[in-house]
Amino acid sequence: MVRPALLLVALAFAPLLGGCRYAFVPLIPAQVNVDLPARLTNATLTRQGDTLRVTAQLDGRFEPGFLTVRWFDGGRELGTDSVYLDDRQRAATFTLDAPARGTYRAVLSFGGAALRQVELYEVAP
Repeated sequence: MVRPALLLVALAFAPLLGGCRYAFVPLIPAQVNVDLPARLTNATLTRQGDTLRVTAQLDGRFEPGFLTVRWFDGGRELGTDSVYLDDRQRAATFTLDAPARGTYRAVLSFGGAALRQVELYEVAP
């Protein structure tokens, strides 16, 4: 007798259970402020005659500073160069005299953090 009574009570409250929803608190989450680091775009390493040329553009919000390139031929470091970048000057071009063919690499860094490495393989590594 108890079971049919419980079944009748459950059926009586069944229409009320259909309106239940999950409640997430807070209903509107707090705004998240994201501070993305600067990023290099359009970074390329090409050869023009006896000269290697790296072009790069720094995008995003960043504090003015130096964009540095370190040149390598295989594992041997060839040199370093820097350009000061700010909001007005966001693009940089670096050149290096390299008459011999090789496996060249340029590592670009900004503010002490390496952002990109570009490579040019002219001979088998």
